[in-house]
Amino acid sequence: MPEIDKPRGAAARPKLVRTLLMFFSVIGPGIITANADNDVGGIQTYSIAGAQFGYSMLWLLIPVTVALIVTQEMCARMGAVTGKGLADLIRENFGVKVTTIVLLLFVLSDLGNTAAEFAGIAFASPVFQQYVPFLTKYLLVPAAAIFVFTMVTRGNYRVVEKIFFVFCFVYLAYVISGFVVHPPWGEVLKATVFPHFTPTQSYLTTAIAVIGTTISPWMQFYIQSAVVEKGVRIKDYPYSRIDVITGAIITDVIAFFIVVACAATIYVHNAHLAPGAHPLGVSTAGDVATALQPLAGKYASLLFALGLLNAAIFTASILPLSTAYYVCEAFGFESGVENSFRQAPVFYGLYAGLIVIGGGIVLVASDAFQNVIIFYSQVLNGVLLPLVLVLMLLLINKPRLMGKYTNNLAFNVIAWGTVVTVGGLTVLSTVQLILGGGG
Repeated sequence: MPEIDKPRGAAARPKLVRTLLMFFSVIGPGIITANADNDVGGIQTYSIAGAQFGYSMLWLLIPVTVALIVTQEMCARMGAVTGKGLADLIRENFGVKVTTIVLLLFVLSDLGNTAAEFAGIAFASPVFQQYVPFLTKYLLVPAAAIFVFTMVTRGNYRVVEKIFFVFCFVYLAYVISGFVVHPPWGEVLKATVFPHFTPTQSYLTTAIAVIGTTISPWMQFYIQSAVVEKGVRIKDYPYSRIDVITGAIITDVIAFFIVVACAATIYVHNAHLAPGAHPLGVSTAGDVATALQPLAGKYASLLFALGLLNAAIFTASILPLSTAYYVCEAFGFESGVENSFRQAPVFYGLYAGLIVIGGGIVLVASDAFQNVIIFYSQVLNGVLLPLVLVLMLLLINKPRLMGKYTNNLAFNVIAWGTVVTVGGLTVLSTVQLILGGGG
């Protein structure tokens, strides 16, 4: 009997090794895309939520994580089954006219979002200037733009993906910040597990913003294009699904610690303020990084600013890349970082154009105008989100397109419920923000 068992164990080990190798060859798009969602707008939203309302919004991150998993999984599955990007499928199934209108709106939105990322670099610069005086936005923004463009255009997909993984790792700065401020963990756990809702307009508006900032339209295009370029096929998809779920959980864990860090310091210090008031003049993520220093020490402040800088550069790399992908896919131009400039001039030209314009706007804009950029880019995201989610669901339920991999009844109920909830709340949030002037 021992002689029989030994070969079985030996045979199982190579199988396990093959499984692990396959898993690590497939992971990447889900984790990278989800983490890139913690961009400047997202960090600013989570920061203000914690600074104004303490731990009372932590429970929202649980259903938000589920919604993120559902939407990202659908796009990854479509990419694995069809071998095509989302923009390509929209053109094939809804026509060139619809595609042109939709993508024009998305390009304008992505330009605003790209400018918002460079604004985040500008917001973080005052913290770094305390240690290195010449690190102003006029140095950091151009340096970041050059780094972003060079990194993506000079490497192949595997190299770029590894660099993106490093950016994901730096988000741990927010986790460390959460521990450095020594929050009351019992209170944190209670607020996370038991929903608490304050029926005020300011709380409702902020809660809707937390939901809406988690799922951005560009993410859906990027993850599907990344799955296609990585060469993931349906036989590998179980590993890709793990990648998507892992990414969604990680990104909202980061969001959790951003809220905790701000709640344990700025909110506690300003508990006497009326709901909705900006504590310590905090209205941007950069303000939060500065405000943390006298309350939690220079290391918490520096870590928060480092996380903001990382998020800005990371998303400034991926967001224009997503735009270049879906425009080229939709209209038949060569795309992908595996191609050279000569092979894909439109792809690289669009990528460079978004970076140059986005960074240039921030260099000449005032701080107040940068805040306007971030605000209205989030507004446009909110308007476009329901549209892209509906198009995704119409596509993924086409048997001709997806075969046996269409959504089943249970998944459709969950998915359409997510669309109605997230889309409806995001539209409501957009209307409220416009009427309120962003305040």
